[in-house]
Amino acid sequence: MIRFILVLGLLHVLAQPQTGADIARMIDQRSKPKDVTTDLTMTLTSRSGASRTLTVHSVRLGEKKQIIWFLAPADDRGVAFLSIEHDDRDDELRMWLPSFKKMRRISASKKGDSFMGSDLSYEDMTSRNLNDYTYLLQGEETIDGVGYWVLESVPKPELRSSYSRIVSWVRQSDALILKENYFDRAGNLLRERTIEAQEIGGYTLPVRMFVRNVQKEHSTEMIFDKIEVDTGVKDNLFHERNLRRLP
Repeated sequence: MIRFILVLGLLHVLAQPQTGADIARMIDQRSKPKDVTTDLTMTLTSRSGASRTLTVHSVRLGEKKQIIWFLAPADDRGVAFLSIEHDDRDDELRMWLPSFKKMRRISASKKGDSFMGSDLSYEDMTSRNLNDYTYLLQGEETIDGVGYWVLESVPKPELRSSYSRIVSWVRQSDALILKENYFDRAGNLLRERTIEAQEIGGYTLPVRMFVRNVQKEHSTEMIFDKIEVDTGVKDNLFHERNLRRLP
């Protein structure tokens, strides 16, 4: 009996992540839907308390392709964004601006710019490649009775990130990130992000996200609605010609 207990204890220790890289791999290996379609309400609030609300329709295929159409307000209706990520070359980021009848390509040097005036950058609109960062497990925390790993991710120089590091609170029960702090290139705290998630179609997905720029005292709240997963989205949707067509 003693030997059996010792073996169980050893297996438990071996099952625990030993390094930050172990936790990063657990996050990367989480079960994810093949595609996600959702409506999204974005509320932008300035330092003075003035707010502006955008409504969006978004379709994502895997982790590498996403298309977004802005439906309201009227001034922004028809604006659309396409993201196609590549492992061996720069990502393709494009914006359709109907008022100018212009397709704008977002260069790698502009990935740190604000996305549609929100507290997200174009870089935030893309996924993170596991091999583009180095990782450090800073420790563990318990928040409201829930255990978290505190993981620091440092972008490698070749990534040309607008961040010097990202600190994530990773829920230990399922390796889900529910809070993150982003630091600018000077090492100062720039943004705080919190996430609320629910199980939808067998996956745990965000239903609310709140991002606050602590330097500008500006915030963006995102509410996800009408979330559908694994509906069979086709790859040919993700072409710049479709940016001109509202769903």
